[in-house]
Amino acid sequence: MHYHSSSRRACFGPAIEIRHRTGNDRAGSPYLHVSMKHSGCKTLAALLSPDSGHIMEEGGFVNWNRVLKIIAGLSAMLWAASVPVAAQGIPQPAPSRTARQSSVVDPTVAVRTEAAAWLADLIKINTSNPPGNEQPAATFISRLLQKEGIKAEVVDVAPGRSAVVARLRSSVVPEPSKALLLVAHLDTVPVDKSRWTVDPFGAVIKDGYMYGRGAIDDKGMLAANLAVFINLKRTNAHLNRDVIFLATADEEGSGDASIRTLIAKYWDKFAAGFAINEGGNVFVKKGKVQYIGVQASEKVAANIAVIARGTSGHASQPTKDNAVVHLAAAVAKIGTYTAPVHFTAIVRRYFEGIAPLEDDEISKWIRSMDTTDRGEHAQRVVSDASPLWNSMMRDTVAPTVLSAGVANNVIPAEARGNLNVRLLPGDPIGTVVNDLNKLVNDPAVKLEVQPNAGLAAPPSSLDSDFYNVICRVASREFGGAPALPFQSTWLTDSAQLRLHSVQAYGLVPFPLNDEDLRRMHGDDERIPLVAFDKGVDVLMKIVTEFAVTRY
Repeated sequence: MHYHSSSRRACFGPAIEIRHRTGNDRAGSPYLHVSMKHSGCKTLAALLSPDSGHIMEEGGFVNWNRVLKIIAGLSAMLWAASVPVAAQGIPQPAPSRTARQSSVVDPTVAVRTEAAAWLADLIKINTSNPPGNEQPAATFISRLLQKEGIKAEVVDVAPGRSAVVARLRSSVVPEPSKALLLVAHLDTVPVDKSRWTVDPFGAVIKDGYMYGRGAIDDKGMLAANLAVFINLKRTNAHLNRDVIFLATADEEGSGDASIRTLIAKYWDKFAAGFAINEGGNVFVKKGKVQYIGVQASEKVAANIAVIARGTSGHASQPTKDNAVVHLAAAVAKIGTYTAPVHFTAIVRRYFEGIAPLEDDEISKWIRSMDTTDRGEHAQRVVSDASPLWNSMMRDTVAPTVLSAGVANNVIPAEARGNLNVRLLPGDPIGTVVNDLNKLVNDPAVKLEVQPNAGLAAPPSSLDSDFYNVICRVASREFGGAPALPFQSTWLTDSAQLRLHSVQAYGLVPFPLNDEDLRRMHGDDERIPLVAFDKGVDVLMKIVTEFAVTRY
């Protein structure tokens, strides 16, 4: 099924009606009764639209009982979908038992349904960083796990800032080198509410999407990890290694409450040999999964302060050493800076894999980037074609913050700007600073590298069993789309894990198009509900294939 086409009609024949009944087989978890009845064709958007009557929105709040029934019904119907759907690039798994054969919903379908509600609950907890304030979200997760009979520990990292650790054991004696870590972060970037069309902390359902800050980054992954972890517990999976759940704080700020502090103080609680985290994506193009990017490396973040100093005075008498003017001129020059191209081994492998997937023209230039006669021109063409590709090939510098002045009629003595720098692993920040000083060439302007810069981590192996499982399962579940090694331009908690010899890989398993990805860290962040459900299912299959022994 195309995840991003609201016009395609899906005919499922008999519909599945799901009703809650009293009584339960698990405390706090009412079981579901499934019956079959005939229904006509409906679009997914129509089913999930508030105007359809299937979902009730009241003052921005969603009737989640009705939403969950619809999602559960859709999930069950997708299990019984016809083979031609697979040809569209996102095949549906075959059901182990049909609805006619059993009155009990498949447990994985049930937990995937619950995961959407957990995501909504997490979005409604504002963890914008700064200040973060992740403790309420950590408490919510801890209580949820405890209801499932899973011991969860809330680890306080700083006042009001907490992480969550839980473990499912495979044996009495832990083997950290074999353990699998499921990682996601609790905090989000801030929002400008005036620029959103919905409440950013309302988990509003509209046109088949769930809107909210963190829907993709990273509460979607957090809810998916919860679903996988809880499903392992509910099904009494026979684990061949410990599986550890970790919800971190301060990922967006990389400050004193981040995973660096967690590792320094509590590494023994979640030490592992393997990890899956955010960082890579399932890239959708023209309604079809084009490829799966499995993050095995990432660029290194640093910040440089640009400081211009001059003489303060009355604004009625302008001076030539106005700090604001010098800062503006310096930032304008920096905006033209382009670092030289440098292909890391993973980036080289990535471009080799993506070249056959692009149209003939861009594919030709991708293949020419390493040639002596047309290499430089090819690099310019490819860089201009995609900001992502441009940043994967070189160090980048982006001005992000400007500040100056105390009053409208006062010339300030100082004006400051911030440059966010993303370095290729192994590239020194000093080279960029030297290049920028030469470019600015102004004694009134100083560049100062700020503290807490990231550290270059070694890449994760492309030959490990876990990497091979991720690639094999993801490719199979997304219609044979290739899984490619990926070096993210953004930073994640995986860098710190790699520095501690963890083979960490990044894959946000939800199929997302460019429009969805652009909203991450932007306005009206959202996730397609069908993509979320599919991603949870894929993550379950990855973890099961790697960490569960089958008989």
